[in-house]
Amino acid sequence: MRRRVVITGMGAITPLGHSVEELYAAQIEGRSGIGRISLFNAQRFPTQIAAEVKNFDLSRFVKEPQRWVDSGVNSQFAAAAAKQALEDADLLDNTKVDRTRIGVYLGCGEGIQDFHNLVSLIAFNYDADSRLVDTAGFTSGALRYFHPGREAEQELHTSAAHLAAYFDLEGPNFNCLTACAASSQAIGEATEMIRHGDADIMLSGGSHSMIHPLGVTGFNLLTALSTSNDPPSKASRPFDLHRDGFVLGEGSGMLVLEELEHAKKRGAHIYAEIIGYGSTADAFRITDSHPEGRGAAACIRAALQDAGIQPTDVDYINAHGTSTQVNDKVETIAIKQVFGDAAYQVPVSSSKSMLGHLIAAAGAVELITCVMTIQKGVMPPTMNYETPDPECDLDYIPNAAREKTVRCALSNSFGFGGQNISLVVRKFDV
Repeated sequence: MRRRVVITGMGAITPLGHSVEELYAAQIEGRSGIGRISLFNAQRFPTQIAAEVKNFDLSRFVKEPQRWVDSGVNSQFAAAAAKQALEDADLLDNTKVDRTRIGVYLGCGEGIQDFHNLVSLIAFNYDADSRLVDTAGFTSGALRYFHPGREAEQELHTSAAHLAAYFDLEGPNFNCLTACAASSQAIGEATEMIRHGDADIMLSGGSHSMIHPLGVTGFNLLTALSTSNDPPSKASRPFDLHRDGFVLGEGSGMLVLEELEHAKKRGAHIYAEIIGYGSTADAFRITDSHPEGRGAAACIRAALQDAGIQPTDVDYINAHGTSTQVNDKVETIAIKQVFGDAAYQVPVSSSKSMLGHLIAAAGAVELITCVMTIQKGVMPPTMNYETPDPECDLDYIPNAAREKTVRCALSNSFGFGGQNISLVVRKFDV
């Protein structure tokens, strides 16, 4: 018999607040976390806006903030969100649980980008006549100016390693980076590990920030970012006819996943149960979804099949909903393929209309939103939905939250490269 997996703790650091409660309340109120970029001078970029985490102070969350001084914000956000989740689950200093049976599975992005030293060294060693960089000179300067600890923080496994060491989590330890689907995939794989008996508890989620010159440049070159800089709060408009791209965000979402009987035995509070996980690849193009939504539709079907439910059992969908022309249209197609006529009856909304796109961390934060929706019975809206798109014709909960009893929610995450993840979470029933 397959072991059941429940959620017993949650934590979040986002552009809408530094806790799960702040995150959810801001979405229900329809507030935006998007503003002008302050982390670097973006005046000459086509995109000058992002959803930054504001007023973050790691010392509010961990006892030894100096331990993290050479870590990137991805690890610092992860530490704060993980502390919240583990404390919420009564696992911080719990000596009654077997720490070798508590693992970590994250979907975290890269860490520190030493942009200033990188560009300075290239400029200093550039020969205008040959249009080449003196690599020997660059290397000599790099050895002098780059910080060895901070360079190591660019390795993708470091955040998961930090959390394991700091919180004494001695079980399996993994990180995946499948673009925008990363933290959802981490949660799905962590669920499978508990189902199969490889761990009793998994700390899972993601953390990421690409709000730096290289990140914004890359997405601008892909024409994926919104250039509607004024006003910033109106830029992210999923499913709206005039959407022109997504807005970069940053932050972290962490969940404690636990085997049901283990959770019950220690008297843990249970928020919800993860019942479905689907994973597919478009196998199409690195930056475009398949135009017929074949990968996304197959992924949703797989998650519903894994959950053992029908489309009509889903009360709410938290969409990937990036606010790009292609993604929103394809996700709408995929939902209609799977749900048929029922697609027009199930409410859909995109948290990214307020949060921006947290890239690797997006899926975990959006699953937390689904859990809170089940808990509170209020679905967050899709903000800035003003002009309907004939190709996006579902119920997107436009511009205002809506009350509804939600027992079962679907969360979609569809990443660059064609990686698709869908998770199904349900109100816990004994």
